[in-house]
Amino acid sequence: MNGPLYSRRDFIRVAGAAAGAGILGFPAVVRARPKTRATIVLGIDGFDPTLLTRFIREGRMPHARRLIERGAFSPLRTSDPPQSPVAWANFSSGTDPGGHGLFDFIARDPETLEPYLSCARIEGRPKSVRMGDWRIPLSARRLVNLRKGPAFWRTLQEHGVPATVIRLPSNFPPTECDATTLSGLGTPDIHGGYGTFTFYTDRKAERSRDVSGGRIERVRIREHQIRCTLRGPLNSLDAAGRTVDVPFTVFVDPVGPAARFSVQGHDFILQAGEWSDWITVTFHMLPHVVTVSGICRFFLKSARNDFQLYVSPVNIDPADPFLPISTPAGYSRRLAQQVGKFYTETMAQDTNALSTGIFDDNEYREQAGYVLDEERRLFAHAFNRFRDGFFFFYFSSLDLNCHTFWRTLDPAHPLYSAELARDQGDFIPWLYGKMDEVIGEALARVDDATTLIVMSDHGFGSFRRQFNLNSWLMDNGYAAAVRGARRGADDYFSAVDWTRTAAYGLGINSLYLNLEGREPGGRIAPGPEQERLTGELVTRLKAVRDPQTGEPVISNVYRPREIYSGPCVRDAPDLIVGYRPPYRASWDTVLGKYPREHVLDNTDPWSGDHALDSPFMSGVLLANRPIHAKRPALLDLAPSILSGHGVPVPAAMTGHGVLGPA
Repeated sequence: MNGPLYSRRDFIRVAGAAAGAGILGFPAVVRARPKTRATIVLGIDGFDPTLLTRFIREGRMPHARRLIERGAFSPLRTSDPPQSPVAWANFSSGTDPGGHGLFDFIARDPETLEPYLSCARIEGRPKSVRMGDWRIPLSARRLVNLRKGPAFWRTLQEHGVPATVIRLPSNFPPTECDATTLSGLGTPDIHGGYGTFTFYTDRKAERSRDVSGGRIERVRIREHQIRCTLRGPLNSLDAAGRTVDVPFTVFVDPVGPAARFSVQGHDFILQAGEWSDWITVTFHMLPHVVTVSGICRFFLKSARNDFQLYVSPVNIDPADPFLPISTPAGYSRRLAQQVGKFYTETMAQDTNALSTGIFDDNEYREQAGYVLDEERRLFAHAFNRFRDGFFFFYFSSLDLNCHTFWRTLDPAHPLYSAELARDQGDFIPWLYGKMDEVIGEALARVDDATTLIVMSDHGFGSFRRQFNLNSWLMDNGYAAAVRGARRGADDYFSAVDWTRTAAYGLGINSLYLNLEGREPGGRIAPGPEQERLTGELVTRLKAVRDPQTGEPVISNVYRPREIYSGPCVRDAPDLIVGYRPPYRASWDTVLGKYPREHVLDNTDPWSGDHALDSPFMSGVLLANRPIHAKRPALLDLAPSILSGHGVPVPAAMTGHGVLGPA
């Protein structure tokens, strides 16, 4: 390859092709079918139309080709912005963010500017009484799924169509309904985040510290033993607000490269380079009264000559969940009994361990392979029990592994090398082949009364360069720091002088004004001043150029009213920044930092992305039925599924049916 894998030309070629199979040089086949008895949807996160086309032509995806021959293929318009929680909420609700209220991975409380993960939140201020060292709650706080609008599978159930929905993103806690569901993206680990690993080592140069997505613990070996602590969740019942931790002991073999582990009565031996099975750990919140069960896996990187132990994020135990992760509530327990325990947290592939250097590429691939094996096992179990109605299953493997291994495919990426491409360039094509196997399994069950849809929430592109939005705002007079602030060191706006700040970026694509009456230190008056500033920011941001290349960094800057409709528009960011490939918001922008450099290389293994301007990031729509739209969109699929089963489409859905008649 002599150029970028995903160019504007490639996108226009794919997106401009006629809807249907003509993109690959063979005609779509349209057959009359009886009324839909069953609909099967395979949701493959990050399934990219350009890569799909390439791999079909290379003969890697025969089942996808066969599905297109029976039906149709079209690029699928994604959400604005093309972030997974936003996009999958479009799919679930049949509306855009103006209807469902999710606008970014990260949202903020305008009254406090406190950031939080946008999919779910604990609300309410419980009353409690203190008894010694304990704080006993007298009322409960409420865990809320922040996705609003309709959920099409609940509508199906209400009209007598049974539904099974496995790991659909932006569905935590699961929508209350009679459907069989397992929560997906948005489900936290036991600490309430999107995955926090622990790494134990006796390396002298190391120190105990928090790192992105994890914790490094310096340990000491004494008489071939290591006493470790697995950090648990904050204990809301503890008046001092301490964590509930689990001690465990490692017995290092004095001769061979192995160790024995003793964890709450679980005893097991690992050789260097070996993974454990799932280990259940119990956190005692209120001794003998309240406990929380979690599961984790141990990976012994090295037992001698530097002890190195990785412990996965502690997942909610599906066999004994302390938070709701399924409907009915006992479904996850039955799954765990029948197929074994499995990852429940949002991002099971530990990209943080790769980015921080805890995993090398091969170790990461091994762990990602375990995740894919679990996905396939869960899929086979649920799919083999499906008879009629609606079935959805979500696959995460393409998305997270394209994020981390895009550098193997793009020669222009700062981390690309010929050696890397030789050693790891097979990974993404191999994953596409695995998804093709799943398509083949679904095709084997399709008859004339069954609709099969294979779709993705967005495509993919290279993330070579990152833009520090907040730094640009500060250096162009839209933000100011307090005296003595450490530029680039303080995060979450801790050093911002809000009396002299007009705008700030938070999340990946979101830009907010510091509005009077909304932000605590608001200085921009709503009305004419707000409109003037908004227009000025749109013009100036679209004019930003990369000083290294002279290329524009930002393709579009959108006002919410231009792209959204519905009751949640009032909650939207004031501007949505659409980055031009291969640029994206910097990691520091996401955290509210203000480093000095505006545009710089992305040298994180997280080398591919999709949080760019939506016209560049279309997803995939394959179906065994004709597609009756030139530019189908994610929000069109829910109305299409409902209509296929003869179920009325709720008025709140703004999408339109795009599949041909059954």
